[in-house]
Amino acid sequence: MTDPTSPYDLQSVKMATLSGVALRLFTRLLESPLQSALIPSLLKAAGISQMRQLPVDDPPTYTPLHYVDNPAAVGATVPEKVSPVYPQTDGFQFPTVRQFAEAYRAGKTDPLTVARRVLDAIRRSDSSDPPLRAIIAVREDDVLAQAEASAQRIAAGNPLSIFDGVPVAVKDEMDMVPYPTTVGTAFLGKSPARTDATIVARMRAAGALLIGKTNMHEIGIGVTGLNPHYGAVRNPYHPEHYSGGSSSGSAAAVAAGLCPVALGADGGGSIRIPAAFCGVVGLKPTFGRVSEFGAAPLDWSVAHLGPLAATAADAALTYAVIAGPDEKDPMSQHQPSPTLAGWDTLDLSDLTLGVYWEWFRHADAEVVSACETQLEAFKARGARVVEVAIPQLEAARVAHTVIIATEMAQAMSRTYGEFHRRHGLDVRVNLALARAFAATDYVQAQRIRTQTMRHFDAALTAADVLITPSTAIPAPKIPPSALPDGDSDLAMLAEIMRFATPANLTGLPAISFPAGYTAAGMPVGMQAMGRPWQEHTLLRLALAAEETVKRRAPQVFYPLLD
Repeated sequence: MTDPTSPYDLQSVKMATLSGVALRLFTRLLESPLQSALIPSLLKAAGISQMRQLPVDDPPTYTPLHYVDNPAAVGATVPEKVSPVYPQTDGFQFPTVRQFAEAYRAGKTDPLTVARRVLDAIRRSDSSDPPLRAIIAVREDDVLAQAEASAQRIAAGNPLSIFDGVPVAVKDEMDMVPYPTTVGTAFLGKSPARTDATIVARMRAAGALLIGKTNMHEIGIGVTGLNPHYGAVRNPYHPEHYSGGSSSGSAAAVAAGLCPVALGADGGGSIRIPAAFCGVVGLKPTFGRVSEFGAAPLDWSVAHLGPLAATAADAALTYAVIAGPDEKDPMSQHQPSPTLAGWDTLDLSDLTLGVYWEWFRHADAEVVSACETQLEAFKARGARVVEVAIPQLEAARVAHTVIIATEMAQAMSRTYGEFHRRHGLDVRVNLALARAFAATDYVQAQRIRTQTMRHFDAALTAADVLITPSTAIPAPKIPPSALPDGDSDLAMLAEIMRFATPANLTGLPAISFPAGYTAAGMPVGMQAMGRPWQEHTLLRLALAAEETVKRRAPQVFYPLLD
């Protein structure tokens, strides 16, 4: 057993940044027979060597399922009628799902008109300088056909739901007819998907206007959003900055107004990080809460699908559609019935928020300041704040790295010999390193997962929710040297991912929501992690934050309802 009083042990990483010729040379060396001379030092720098020596007495946990006594029946959905709540502030107002629905029903516009505006906005976003590159695949005929069908339903007074005709984008990690699924690569997805992923099928059944596939960091193995094959996804708040990843295009599409909601995937912060960078809401549900059927099999034991939305209410509406057990995904069949009960209760006096101050403050000063201000706002609404301690965070960080990298290397093993040189340089480096891990590393990481789950369960006994920043830094500028082929900046990645990965390792639900802005106008995100199956509590905090955070307009925005 580890000592629960052990000190805070996460450290900022100091490593050289590689790009251009230097990165190409390093990549070739790492894939050559000379790799044996490089691997030991890289494993040590990544913390793998130290992880191998840790005394861990726990058995391995290979999937972070949180079992319940009475699992919901297949097909169970959120039972409550969700009335979307949009707090009125004097800040920028993003168009909402309800506004689209009301405009359609009042005859102020119609889905076909909105669809044409979306298609025009996507074209303009990609012809701008620099191009946004949020959406990489659009079938205009399909979009217009969906819109026409939706318009007919609404005119006849038979909309499928509040989502009927509302634009929704889908990360290119999920199957969606009639598009191929490339997972951000240049060689996968040569044939269109034959069936929708369950999460996509549920949105389609709700009448959502599925506008296309969004760009992503290649195979989801990075968090900047720079894809050498489809272009770097630019941050709508400042196009010279990263959007975050790997659900980069989904976050940018929402922030830029191309849709009020997009679907993303999160194996190590890939919903929450771009949500934070782009100033939107991103929810990673509990492991198994949302079916993974039809998502690319990249990282089985840390993978989660969920919504990115401009507002907490739109994230809640989307969650209500996509959550619940699915007969096609056994991992989804161990959950209680999904609920949104009380998610719009803004009196927080029944909530205790846990803060590990050394972890919380291990971030950029402006990030910490914005999050501390938001924490005070929660206290003003009645929330109680208690200090907690979570040991062995460094071990948890390394364990997550080993698990996700090993699973991705295995997922790509069939194509590695033939296509690995067609990956981006950063992906090639990560896969080469992952292929150097031993089976014992993977098992050791799963044993550390067990202890990490125990540590977070203990913290969540003292508190209902754990609060941190979403990222330790705001969205960084894109270095010119990183274009077009990418770079390797492990120090920056450690800052971006500092607070994200424990929720994937433990399977706990987590959300990122806007907490403010830096002096330069870049968004700052706050993260809340909850107990298993308590997504409604996290959405409640995101909603409460909207009453105090004055939203700002992105530099790049395409109004669809004006």
